[in-house]
Amino acid sequence: MKKILKWVGLGVLILGALWAAAFFVKSNGKSAIEYETHNPFISSIEKKTVATGKVIPEDEIEIKPQISGIIDKIYLEEGVTVKAGDLIAVIKVVPNEQALNQANGRVRNAELALNNAKIEYDRNKTLFDKGVISSQDFNNLALTYNQAQQEVKNARADYQIIRRGSAGGSSSANTNIRATVDGTILEIPVEEGDQVIQSNNFNDGTTIASIADLSKMIFEGKVDEGEVGKLEVGMPLEISLGAINDKKFDANLKFIAPKGVEEAGAVQFKIEGDVKVDESVMIRAGYSANASLILEKKDSILVIPEALLQFDKSTNKPYVEIATGEQQFERRDIEIGISDGVNVEIVSGLEKDDKVKQWNKTEPIKKGLEEDEEEDSEETAE
Repeated sequence: MKKILKWVGLGVLILGALWAAAFFVKSNGKSAIEYETHNPFISSIEKKTVATGKVIPEDEIEIKPQISGIIDKIYLEEGVTVKAGDLIAVIKVVPNEQALNQANGRVRNAELALNNAKIEYDRNKTLFDKGVISSQDFNNLALTYNQAQQEVKNARADYQIIRRGSAGGSSSANTNIRATVDGTILEIPVEEGDQVIQSNNFNDGTTIASIADLSKMIFEGKVDEGEVGKLEVGMPLEISLGAINDKKFDANLKFIAPKGVEEAGAVQFKIEGDVKVDESVMIRAGYSANASLILEKKDSILVIPEALLQFDKSTNKPYVEIATGEQQFERRDIEIGISDGVNVEIVSGLEKDDKVKQWNKTEPIKKGLEEDEEEDSEETAE
């Protein structure tokens, strides 16, 4: 009996050892890598670039005074829609004392000359009525008298302009600041009591208000020198605004700067595009914006995911691996076209029925680890 139990126990130990060995081999055995495949497919590819910038009015008019003085009253506010001729503000003139004194002296001189001309005119008119002097002499005296009257009017008008800014307080007086175009008041950078300077040949003058038509907007942005050569006037743009996330606006490229500006080591070129404004959306001047430009587009072309591509280390030419059997692949050189960063055009080398090998993401890592282990073993052997 003891002998039978001994052999049974020995058999159990042998079977246990065999099971443990089989489990160890199975758990530590390296399974074969199975690769997925993808077929080329027909799709469209758009190669785009994005220009950053802002949306501004096509024309922005600055209203400047024609006379220096102090802002006496502002009648309108920023954001108000105006018509040409609407009164925006009134300037109170602070006359120069020397210029005012000179103008007053000119009035007095003109009045003295008028009095003298009137005396001569009245005396010679009596002589002319009696036939003592000729008609020509009397006409010359009458002309002098009329000129003296006009000189008094001119001198008094100049005095009033220097003193009040207007000869007679008319609606077109220089002290009245009026809108010159239809539009929306974007900014009034002055306040009541501020001193302003007139616009002349030597000074731009103080801006009292800026007006623009917000229904005519343009996109103004910059593109890199590597992409500006692919742009053409008239190309379509798709404008997205930072302040309006759920809507995009169409535009057409109308200007490409002939000269670039270096910024942070890169040359940038200014571009402009006419934006088609939707009347239901309020677009404010200065909104930040991005313009998407289609540099190249191809429809109904054969493509594959760009992640399937491999490149020859020596020639840098693209190739893929094609399935020839169950988990069997061979290399095939291909020619590629445009890419949008996700899919790439296949110009030649592939057909729709070909099955292209997809590399497993972890395989390059494993391969790298194996190479490191081999190098370590070689160093140890040395």
